[in-house]
Amino acid sequence: MNTIIIKYNAGNIQSVLFALERLGVKATVTDDAAIINSADRIIFPGVGEASTAMQYLKERNLDTVIRSLQQPVLGICLGMQLLCNHSEEGNTNCLGIFENVSVKRFIPVCSSDKVPQVGWNTITNLKSPLFRNVPENSYCYFVHGYYAEESEYTIASTNYTRQYSSALQKGNFFGVQFHPEKSAKAGDIILKNFLSL
Repeated sequence: MNTIIIKYNAGNIQSVLFALERLGVKATVTDDAAIINSADRIIFPGVGEASTAMQYLKERNLDTVIRSLQQPVLGICLGMQLLCNHSEEGNTNCLGIFENVSVKRFIPVCSSDKVPQVGWNTITNLKSPLFRNVPENSYCYFVHGYYAEESEYTIASTNYTRQYSSALQKGNFFGVQFHPEKSAKAGDIILKNFLSL
């Protein structure tokens, strides 16, 4: 199986590569449209800032490439947020795969709320083959200051200052706000499930 990680100016690619290697999968990191289009599975990871990431994608026509993909695609963290319609981070128009889904900045509700959210939190209301054999309320690892609103595309939820989408799906496009590559056993199961879709 040919697995591709989309290269753009966002961090965290190395940890995804290592996680895939642990599962016996060798992935290629590329921003070449022809190689991306020919892949069996595509991972769109990222830690970074939405507006500069979208600028990079547009300059290389990768925004058009990603929108046209027919094979399974997994957005991770910023990658998931960029699949949404709009982000408050840099007032950024994103890829619009999950249309009408906005990405908003966490607003602390009480003094114990730290932004960004960093650390382990539970995922609930699991609704997709992506979560096959993943127990309800499994702990996953999060690092983010922005969140995707709940919508018709929500396939997992998490609560931090409010309830939000910790995973989304529309057709062949999947997104997770947490980092499966850093989420121990649950994360490995989720990555395996994605690769076997």
